[in-house]
Amino acid sequence: MNAQYMKWLELVGTLLVIVGALNWGLLGLLNLNVVEMLLGGWPAVVRVVYILVGVAGLWLLYDWYVKMSKK
Repeated sequence: MNAQYMKWLELVGTLLVIVGALNWGLLGLLNLNVVEMLLGGWPAVVRVVYILVGVAGLWLLYDWYVKMSKK
């Protein structure tokens, strides 16, 4: 894959994981689900956001594993 594409993919994945982590933190601390609050009127979009956050987490885990295997 193109290095520029990989950097873009890693940036998007990282941002999605940060959004997911902040959402889970707010849900645990304040019982406030920001994704649901912002997109609650569109349940299909909420589901897509959660799926994208999960895929981003798996992608970053895989990327981390590959980088650690090369060391």
